Amino acid sequence: MKFGEVIGHKQLLDNLRSNVDKGRVSHAQLIVGECGWGTMQVALAYVQYIHCPHRSGGEACGVCPSCVQIAQLAHPDVHFAFPIINPTKTPTSDSFIAEWRECVLRNDAIFDEHQWYDTIEVGNSQGIIPQKEADNIIRKLSFKAFAGENKTVVIWLPERMHTSAANALLKILEEPWDKTLFLLISEHPEELLTTITSRTQTINVGRIGPEELAHYAVTKLGAAPDKAAAAARIADGSVVALRNILAEEESGSTDNFELFTRLMRLSFSNRHLEIFDWAEQLASAGREAQKHFLDYSLGLIRESYMLTAGLENISHLWGAEREFCLKFAPYVGNHNVEAIVAEMERAVRDIGQNGNPKMVFTHLGLALSKLIAQRAR
Repeated sequence: MKFGEVIGHKQLLDNLRSNVDKGRVSHAQLIVGECGWGTMQVALAYVQYIHCPHRSGGEACGVCPSCVQIAQLAHPDVHFAFPIINPTKTPTSDSFIAEWRECVLRNDAIFDEHQWYDTIEVGNSQGIIPQKEADNIIRKLSFKAFAGENKTVVIWLPERMHTSAANALLKILEEPWDKTLFLLISEHPEELLTTITSRTQTINVGRIGPEELAHYAVTKLGAAPDKAAAAARIADGSVVALRNILAEEESGSTDNFELFTRLMRLSFSNRHLEIFDWAEQLASAGREAQKHFLDYSLGLIRESYMLTAGLENISHLWGAEREFCLKFAPYVGNHNVEAIVAEMERAVRDIGQNGNPKMVFTHLGLALSKLIAQRAR
């Protein structure tokens, strides 16, 4: 991927190419931002520029063997590590490299953890980067570069590293081999060991602008200009969100919305027995789908609170979501919004730590029934 193919981030890309041209490339860099903001695109364009022997005018040539191989995610000196499943049976990312290439290329290098787990059919398992991955990285880097002078390791979601894997990489991050680059792409750097973050230079990737998102929606996703502009505003800087909005609009898919509205109505009415049924239904879904629902619900709670606060002009709602939240907003205010968000974040944490989903969602439903049953007094 060339810099010119990255969606947005012009100033950031200018800074990166300038650092390369001046020979100021830190050996370990932490690229921080939501996956939907294009962190992987930035990383791949950066890597291609570094490895291209014929770069000029602030851009990789795009046609040399190095550029072609990186574009195909098949360069012998560029290694990828990412969360996998069944680490005892399939010990490293190499076992999933075909699926990885397919996922990256199919999604223009912008996808989230949920989409990746769908690609490898993770089910209820939690992806992890095991210690054997770290050992494999060290082994690969011990060899001489095959196609040039540089060797690069791209670690996607390093917060999923097992503690033993993170500790195994510490020494090489501190004292790497010559012309070796580590790029760690993280959504939640606060979950990394401080000894990891202290050894890296942070690159912050922000949201993609609405104009760039709308252009992508029209040229790549085939959206009509008016729908593209509306979806780009609501997507809040994320290509992943943009695709989901347009896909749901096209297909009429409302699974998460229906689950959310049902929970709010049952909670408001104190229909506890039906809350048990709701919890059992959601508990039967995959763990990543459960986390996706909770993230979606948190978004609607925040949007409802914005409506209560009189901030409708910057709301990211439309269609059925907007109609429901306009009616629901009076029940989300200063008297309960922090407690509601805390309960949902607790559920996110419990599901992420492999808590029993039926118990987690039953508790969530019962807790919410106490919090939203009455308007603020």
